[in-house]
Amino acid sequence: MNRFSGYHVIPPVISRRDLLTRCGMGFGMVGLAGVLADDGVLRGQESTSNADPLAPKFPHFQGKAKHVVHLFMNGGPSQVDTFDPKPKLDEYHGKPLPTSNLRTERKTGAAMRSPFKFEKRGECGTEVSELFAKTAAHIDDMAVIRSMHAEVPNHEPSLMLMNCGDGRLPRPSMGAWVTYGLGTENRNLPGFVVMCPGGYPIVATQNWRSSFLPGACQGTFLDTNQAEVDKLIANIRNTRLTLQEQRRQLDLVKKMNELHSQERQHAPLLEARIQSFELAYRMQSEAAEAFDLKRETQHVQETYGTGIHGRQLLTARRLIERGVRFIQIWSGAGQPWDNHDGLQAQHQKLAADWDGPIAAFMTDLKQRGLFDETLILWGGEFGRTPVAELPGLSGRDHNHYGFSCWLAGGGVKGGIVHGSTDDFGFQAVEKPVHVHDLHATMLHLLGFDHERLTYRYAGRDFRLTDVAGHVVRELIA
Repeated sequence: MNRFSGYHVIPPVISRRDLLTRCGMGFGMVGLAGVLADDGVLRGQESTSNADPLAPKFPHFQGKAKHVVHLFMNGGPSQVDTFDPKPKLDEYHGKPLPTSNLRTERKTGAAMRSPFKFEKRGECGTEVSELFAKTAAHIDDMAVIRSMHAEVPNHEPSLMLMNCGDGRLPRPSMGAWVTYGLGTENRNLPGFVVMCPGGYPIVATQNWRSSFLPGACQGTFLDTNQAEVDKLIANIRNTRLTLQEQRRQLDLVKKMNELHSQERQHAPLLEARIQSFELAYRMQSEAAEAFDLKRETQHVQETYGTGIHGRQLLTARRLIERGVRFIQIWSGAGQPWDNHDGLQAQHQKLAADWDGPIAAFMTDLKQRGLFDETLILWGGEFGRTPVAELPGLSGRDHNHYGFSCWLAGGGVKGGIVHGSTDDFGFQAVEKPVHVHDLHATMLHLLGFDHERLTYRYAGRDFRLTDVAGHVVRELIA
């Protein structure tokens, strides 16, 4: 009661912030917002107000691939020891290379031959190192790119370039772009899953961020050192409330959040929070089953192996079956393939952990009719030098001038080698493929024109390939 009038005090209809927005200097804001909304400029907020960022969407044209599996060999595997044989290194082993173009990050020594044997594999005859002999059983369905190149020989910017299309500025990751473009086929699981044993890799969550894209498009991280579902996914089960009780609780929170969101023009971060609550609730019904590898037959489990990468790849197959769009699988935290010394032993161990599971994964996809709709990318952020890093002849330095990766499935033309490096494997010289070109080609296989898959933010239309990139048509079946 108002002690002077005896009447109830009527609460304000609008807040002070709303009053300032609508009156006085706020008139300019109102007018500008209307103009920008009419022109579609406020797409970062207004256009997503009523849109579900994870709803299934159609690409620009019919693509062959529906899912992407990125096998990320972080640290930089050596191309001359895996998929790019260089006999000249045998001739010059222990001697300086006859070239003045060899520019490296650190002081390096003499030429270093590969300690691994290469053989022609499959009907296509592509030469592959003994390190990946089992994977090479599928070489007739793989396109090996031997002319990749990046921009700098440092891990952080090269990781960002490979994963996000820019080595310096915060940008959405490749998985976030794919999820934004296609949505998800399963609302009970994340559209973008990241598996990395041992915790976060270098630059951590920046590798799978959504940046200015809707927050629901970012990757969901799993530490796959954990095999048990309850440890792999924190809080996957609610031990206090039933699903029905949680649903009532969540409905109340959702209504409150929606009112809050309406007052703030559907702020993207708040919309992402609402989506995350819903996803966390729905995952209880399906995630536990999807990540429980014990549901697979003993034969399948033995085929993939009991190692971490076998578990990761078997999990990836189960997620593909359930409609997850983008799955990124890391070698581990840090830079496992960054072998500046002891390369022979370390590369041999790393490859042995991956080789059998990759072969099993590709065989399994083929048997289940999933290979043709799943695009697989194998590679690191850069390669390694053909010369040894001092002292001794035991390791190699970073090399972004020329390195290898391979693609398979999802509309890829198999049994081919694209491009080449020089005689020593240092620099891409024939049909060079920049990371932007790789991204443009992958988006094309998913049904997207990389120049049209854009998002307006801060007055500019952004895309994964920035202002560059060309589709490498020779890689497409």
